[in-house]
Amino acid sequence: MNSLNDILKHLAADIEEVAALVENLDDAAWRTETPAPGWSVADQIAHLTFVFNLARTAAADPQAFQAITTAAAGNFDGAVNAALQQFNSFPPKELLARFRALGTASVDALAAVPEGQVVPWLVNPLPPAVLACAGIMELFGHGQDIADALGTRRQPTERLRNIVDFAWLTRDFGYQSHGLTPPAEPFRFELTAPSGEIWTVGPEGAETITGPAHDFCLLVTRRRHRDDLALTATGERAEEWLNIAQAYRGPAGEGRTPGQFADAAR
Repeated sequence: MNSLNDILKHLAADIEEVAALVENLDDAAWRTETPAPGWSVADQIAHLTFVFNLARTAAADPQAFQAITTAAAGNFDGAVNAALQQFNSFPPKELLARFRALGTASVDALAAVPEGQVVPWLVNPLPPAVLACAGIMELFGHGQDIADALGTRRQPTERLRNIVDFAWLTRDFGYQSHGLTPPAEPFRFELTAPSGEIWTVGPEGAETITGPAHDFCLLVTRRRHRDDLALTATGERAEEWLNIAQAYRGPAGEGRTPGQFADAAR
């Protein structure tokens, strides 16, 4: 995994990349429906703003974070929906300003966490670097929804490495969301970076996923169906995982259908 300093630089860059997708939209375009059913472009930015506000609070004021999560206990989805209503009630320019400001505040708060200390989070405390990678994963997935809604193609960058590392750490989420028992043995990822470099994570000799890193990130955020991606598996369990992979906790969601983005697969 990259150093915390590098990951936070990548997080800041991804925040600005997503902001650039929407900063020149008129108010009507902010209401454009995205491939996530029921979510407009504004909803996507509102959700990310909520996530970064939560991360900022967790890193800077753990007691306040505890109060938020305690109040939402048993109904976190309800809390998310309430937050969406809170943030997407702002006019687009104000929502974008809050997204940028709270995104930057979360980066600064994570950078200020003392070395060796973890940050409270929704299920388990996380090292700042891992929580920052989770933010990069959220930006990638929701940013892809926005890009798809607007007919925009994003250029993959070397920052995808953070999602690859995060997906290796969270491999079991797909099994958990389907009520399955994960295999005890880890997998290995051998993925081709946008630069052409081969990124590897996991032990040699393990069942292996290979293919483009960008395709892999689209898979684990469930923004493309595996049939539209150039990923292969060596091993029966790795093959099964390609059908259920997700790098976020909780229900898998509807995902995407084969051929849904045939013109934007690459």
